[in-house]
Amino acid sequence: MSRQLIEKYRQRFALEVGGISTPHGGRLSVALVYPNTYHQGMSNLGVQTVYRMLNSREDTLCERFFLPDPEDLAEHRRAGFPLVSVESQRPLDDFDLVAFSISFENDYLNLPTLFEIGRLPLWREERGENHPLILCGGVCAFLNPEPLAEIMDLFAVGEAEVILPALLEGLLAVEPRSRVQLLAGLAQLPGVYQPGGYTVTYADNATLAGMTPHGNLPSRVSRRWQINLDDSQSCTWVATPDTEFGSMHLVEVSRGCPRACRFCAAGFIYRPFREHSPDHLRREILDEQTDIGRIGLVAAAVSDYGDLADIGRAILEHGGEVSVSSVRIDAITAAQVEVLADAGHKTLALAPEAGSQRMRDVINKGIDEAQILAAVKLLAEGGIPNLKLYYMIGLPTETEADVVAIADLTVKIRQIWEEIGRQRGRLGRLHLSVNPFVPKPWTPLQWAPMEARLSLEKKIRLLQKRLRPLPNVELRCESLRQAEIQGFLARGDRRVGKVLPLLGKGLGLKAACRQLGLAPEFFLHRERAADEPFPWDIIAQGVQREHLRREYEQALAGRPGSVCHPGCQRCGLSC
Repeated sequence: MSRQLIEKYRQRFALEVGGISTPHGGRLSVALVYPNTYHQGMSNLGVQTVYRMLNSREDTLCERFFLPDPEDLAEHRRAGFPLVSVESQRPLDDFDLVAFSISFENDYLNLPTLFEIGRLPLWREERGENHPLILCGGVCAFLNPEPLAEIMDLFAVGEAEVILPALLEGLLAVEPRSRVQLLAGLAQLPGVYQPGGYTVTYADNATLAGMTPHGNLPSRVSRRWQINLDDSQSCTWVATPDTEFGSMHLVEVSRGCPRACRFCAAGFIYRPFREHSPDHLRREILDEQTDIGRIGLVAAAVSDYGDLADIGRAILEHGGEVSVSSVRIDAITAAQVEVLADAGHKTLALAPEAGSQRMRDVINKGIDEAQILAAVKLLAEGGIPNLKLYYMIGLPTETEADVVAIADLTVKIRQIWEEIGRQRGRLGRLHLSVNPFVPKPWTPLQWAPMEARLSLEKKIRLLQKRLRPLPNVELRCESLRQAEIQGFLARGDRRVGKVLPLLGKGLGLKAACRQLGLAPEFFLHRERAADEPFPWDIIAQGVQREHLRREYEQALAGRPGSVCHPGCQRCGLSC
């Protein structure tokens, strides 16, 4: 059975272009683990960037691990066969450092399985001198690390480009050290958080009372970021057809977002907003390549990039294709649409987020209905046949009228889409993605409660009733169960991590919490007090809490805010 699994690994990854195949040769060995399947993980630019950084050094070597597909996972368990790497089929527990890259809270649910088949104790306190160190990086590591604080030895607080070099030098130091000594030394590095070095206390009402550092550890760990994006480039380094974006070469064009939507963590935890220069991108994408293929331009706000149309046209002129995931409603231009249509785009996504202007002001979306309909008209006239629309329900102060407004706006969008589609002789489809609002740390809405499931279910039924009569309109809603788990893990402290093995065994959130004496509604459905300490306050993002609180109060009053601009320092960071 073991040989069969190894052969499946080899056959599956035989089509990769890139990667490594050299022996370890005494180098520091790093296992890079993405807590989901290969199909999803190799489309993650963070994974690609860290893999390239580690394997570009002569003193380190990195191999990749992913959650096995369900049928392979069953074989692992039946055979007692350990989790092995993509490159050499080396077991996970044979590496010096195990580095997780985690971007989504719901992927926490896969950690007990990965530790189990990786033959590693899940809990930090159960690991000893002979076990590898466990590091967590990725967005979740500097959004709110506390739910994983009893699992991870270390967190990388910020962006890998500026944290990894010093971390690796600390690991490569030649003097013999115990595990405790090694962790204590690494915890002194900028951007490294060692959760075992802090004592956590709770108040009588179960809220967080404090996190006291041991010794000379900092009271808060400052996030670190790459100041000049042109000094590095996140892009596809290992290409394979067996992934979500396997036919594309992904290239990051900017990091963060200047728009300051009050629900969106990316607009706050990646501040200041940074862009690659056009000359740099042209060199990265166009130079010394005879066949550039399909280029996927990646950013939180791709259409905000001023030279998007020019770079896209240059890609087409070099015989390539250009792809973007979504476009900003008030930033898309006719020239950009022309490029995307010429590149063969069949579907583009717009995110009105809310149906009524009142709710768009609450979340500081910064667009009105006229702009939404103008963008729809621009895409339809440009020859894009299908449109995906993103909406949220359960936002603070939302009423039934605001939910009805989602359906009303969709009707208006469909009228434009149908009219222009008939003129062009092709009637496409509208795909609505409706997701429950999940309050996230480091956003102005971090104080807000998540709406209860019964209320959200009522709103979904209302939308279904309103939209069902519309031809060529498809409505999809995120699982409310998964959204609740996401909210619970996003806003929890280090007590909530204990539910992960129970959820992995099939228990629901309420049943798992009941076994541990926790109340899920305490973390999910209550408004946080203005001065309540947050678990994620252990991270110093650079964005001031006072600024976020002012924005929250403005949201509750239905007043829009402003966007970031060069020289702005309103939030505490210089943009």
